[in-house]
Amino acid sequence: MRRASTRAMMTPHLSDHREEPIMIKVKQLAHVCIFANDLEKTRSFYRDVLGMDTQFNFLRDGKIFGFYLNCGSRSHVEVFQKDGASYSDLNQINHFCLEVENIDAAIAHLRSEGVDVTSKKRACDDTYQAWIRDPNGVKIELFEYTEKSAQFVGGDRIADW
Repeated sequence: MRRASTRAMMTPHLSDHREEPIMIKVKQLAHVCIFANDLEKTRSFYRDVLGMDTQFNFLRDGKIFGFYLNCGSRSHVEVFQKDGASYSDLNQINHFCLEVENIDAAIAHLRSEGVDVTSKKRACDDTYQAWIRDPNGVKIELFEYTEKSAQFVGGDRIADW
């Protein structure tokens, strides 16, 4: 019995004469999904403290059980009600990051809202960062790029943490 090539197995609808690989290009992060044990407290935190508007709600049997929050452009945080949800450092997703325009102003605002926020730190990738947690304990990195940010200029960086 003749064994099929890997290429033919991955793309059975293509003829064997096609040589160029099929490429996927990721444009940006579409969304991060988190669970909330108190949906409205979570919505209030993201809306009133972080300034993220609700894009739409998820309804089931006429009741809201989740929602999408707009992070700008086409990026979102997706939130679903899940009783007993709690954050753990052992989860697969450690945190998510929100780019902010002015990290100093963001930190001042968060402190004025009574949110525990770390001091600004210049990270090894030459970005500024600060950290908070949402009402469910999910870690959120606040991020401000600089002209030297590795995300723009490249180059390996030695982690200092």
